[in-house]
Amino acid sequence: MFEAKIWKLGDDIDTDIILPTEYLAFDTVEKMKPYAFSPLRQDLAGMIKPGDMIVAGNNFGCGSSREQAPEVVKALGVSCIVAKSFARIFFRNAINNGLLLIEQPDLYDNVKEGEVAKVEPGKEIIVNGKSYEIANLPENLMEILDAGGLVKAMRKRNGLD
Repeated sequence: MFEAKIWKLGDDIDTDIILPTEYLAFDTVEKMKPYAFSPLRQDLAGMIKPGDMIVAGNNFGCGSSREQAPEVVKALGVSCIVAKSFARIFFRNAINNGLLLIEQPDLYDNVKEGEVAKVEPGKEIIVNGKSYEIANLPENLMEILDAGGLVKAMRKRNGLD
């Protein structure tokens, strides 16, 4: 279980909003971080603190399949993204990068930015004393998340770490 400050975004947050194309030329994710979400809110990347969470509406991560989008969110220190739904390619790219994603249909409509959530993965999210049930991710995806990403999970599985 962990606690996280909520940053609330909307529906259809696409990968061009998460990380605009012009910043893909930077050679490291660290250099890209300040520009995350800049088309939506210029200063958001600088306000997100390690451990904070994003709560969004439908279709988070739609658009192109750029892997840098979930990488930059993870580099910001976001503990998890809770959305009504995720674009499939973003969902898998995020898991492969060790970023926890949770689908929950009701949380977005019932919370405000700045509130603090208690998250117990596979069980519930509690905000202002109200519990929102969340499903378990499949065991193979939890193995990837627990290892910190797909490459680390495969190294661990094959005895290389």
